Amino acid sequence: MSAIYSLSEVEKHNVKGDLWLVIDGKVYNVTTFAADHPGGERAIYEEAGKDATDAFNDIGHSEAAYEWLNDYYIGDLEGFAQTEEKVVEQQEELKQEPVTQVPVQKPKGSALRVILPVIAVAGILVYKFVIAPQQKN
Repeated sequence: MSAIYSLSEVEKHNVKGDLWLVIDGKVYNVTTFAADHPGGERAIYEEAGKDATDAFNDIGHSEAAYEWLNDYYIGDLEGFAQTEEKVVEQQEELKQEPVTQVPVQKPKGSALRVILPVIAVAGILVYKFVIAPQQKN
């Protein structure tokens, strides 16, 4: 069974020579890795002592980076297992039948349904305001 660490315990390990961080509910001691980090030590120092999940995922690390994590794993974050179980439960509840594609309905009729009334109205207006006044003269 893995060691369980509270976030307050992880927060104590945020100085050069003692660097822990959390990624996806797992606690890592990255003290010896900081100097070798491809993105520089500063990236590790900025995230040490806290949950670095978002920062880690936002960078888009390689598969090798995920494998390297195993070398520095020291335990799990307290309470994360419960959260993980809740996520699994929610996913089970949300499972549904696959959505079938709904056929796209083609518009009924044609452009003439719009164009003909516009032409008719234009014709009436031309007759009323141009032709009819000229016939009175």
